[in-house]
Amino acid sequence: MTPRRRKAEDADVFAAMSRLMQRVGPDELTLVAIAAEAGITAGALVQRFGSRRELMLTHWRQAANPKRHLSPAPDAPPDSPLDALRGIAAVYARLATSPGAALRNLAYMQRDAADPVIRRHVLRHARAARAHVAQLVADAVARGELLPGTDVAALAHTIDVTLLGSLLSWALHRDGAATTYFRRNLDAVLRPYLQKPT
Repeated sequence: MTPRRRKAEDADVFAAMSRLMQRVGPDELTLVAIAAEAGITAGALVQRFGSRRELMLTHWRQAANPKRHLSPAPDAPPDSPLDALRGIAAVYARLATSPGAALRNLAYMQRDAADPVIRRHVLRHARAARAHVAQLVADAVARGELLPGTDVAALAHTIDVTLLGSLLSWALHRDGAATTYFRRNLDAVLRPYLQKPT
């Protein structure tokens, strides 16, 4: 049995929480379970954060730049803006590694959206993620991958809605591998804007 550490950095706690969220739903995500995953005592988490909700709020306040999380391999930049957009579809598909994982992630989204304070922090990251997509669309237009005159904001909005909606749609239909499903939906959105067939 691994001895529990007396202390853990916030980043360690958040990493443990993220790992646990891949395996359990919101009702099972307790401070006791998070502490066990992090290798520390539940009392240490209570002393530091007070409650699970406060832990979640601290996590969202300190969360890393969402742009980095939208890269399938942050240390290996894609060859083009269009490749980067397609890579984002693969990142979203990770939320649906299994039907159970997709349903758990939807449950976490519902919980976060229902809490007005947590939603404010989540929304800040969602807006930053959409802005990142818009920048990639603009870069793809400038590079000649997408048609000149493309409405960048409108297309970024549609991509955002398509990828988020694909999570719910795949959880219901379970039509093939999630990675293929998300990529197919994104390609359908991009197809009318492509400068040349790819």
